[in-house]
Amino acid sequence: MMDLSIITSIYNEQDSLRELVGEIHSSIDPTGMSYEILMVDDGSTDDSWETIKDLKGSDPHIRGIRFRRNYGKSAALYEGFKVCCGNLVATLDADLQDDPAELPEMIRMVKEDGYDLVSGWKKKRYDNVFLKNIPSKIYNATARRVTGTHLHDMNCGIKVYRGEVVKHIEIYGEMHRYIPYLAKNAGYTNIGEKVVHHHKRKYGKSKFGMNRFMNGFLDLLSLSFLIKFGKKPMHIFGVYGTFMAFIGAVIAIWLIIAKLVAQAHGRIFRPVTEQPLFYIALLAIILGLQLFLAAFIGEMISRSSYNRNDYNVRETI
Repeated sequence: MMDLSIITSIYNEQDSLRELVGEIHSSIDPTGMSYEILMVDDGSTDDSWETIKDLKGSDPHIRGIRFRRNYGKSAALYEGFKVCCGNLVATLDADLQDDPAELPEMIRMVKEDGYDLVSGWKKKRYDNVFLKNIPSKIYNATARRVTGTHLHDMNCGIKVYRGEVVKHIEIYGEMHRYIPYLAKNAGYTNIGEKVVHHHKRKYGKSKFGMNRFMNGFLDLLSLSFLIKFGKKPMHIFGVYGTFMAFIGAVIAIWLIIAKLVAQAHGRIFRPVTEQPLFYIALLAIILGLQLFLAAFIGEMISRSSYNRNDYNVRETI
């Protein structure tokens, strides 16, 4: 097992790869650490893979993985986390906007200050203000509020982890944005942050778009829900379903009793089936029962899951 694994996700970044590898060597070689550079080609359509193979031929530090098609950054990081073998793991983007010179200090923070994860903070960014900077600030403010993870830049590409952290989290879809939150909920709560330099993009073009901005919020809601209720769906669907069915039943019974009382005293009454409130009550009962049944089915699925009793044990004596 080596000291450090450096993982980078690559999608059409052929022009930056040689410079990236050179900067990594310049930053890590002076530390005396043993390390690997794990380059995951996420289905590039340019000559990125040919460049990786060429670099591999002259550099024993490099390992390469190539996907058959583009799956996304989460898939690339997941595959990298699965096969890496470093006591520490670092991630950074391949577009040269992340500076490998930041890694030694972030490594020191993990090794000496006891952090489980150190995330970069691009305090000063060189991106389009309206298309990326402002949406990023809104996204991060929302993420801090929802997750309780107080990082200024949760989606910053440059991070350093203890090796065990990446082995105990699972990322998929677009969940790479929330790795600190996933780590926190896996029990790795000592999360630090370091201000890092952000460089202007030198080659290629940004993969960021407004669709990713919107997807990020949807993923945040999904992740928050799954973490809180993924193994106990009855605690949300069952509660709301029972409440709705109960309120609907109370309203329906009250309308029927009111009608019977009025009828018994010879007063004019409006038929129950002609009152809109009665149908609202029926709708509440039906929706409540459906929510409860959804919760019950969810519980059955959760109970039969193969990893229902997977827990992250910190230590034994």
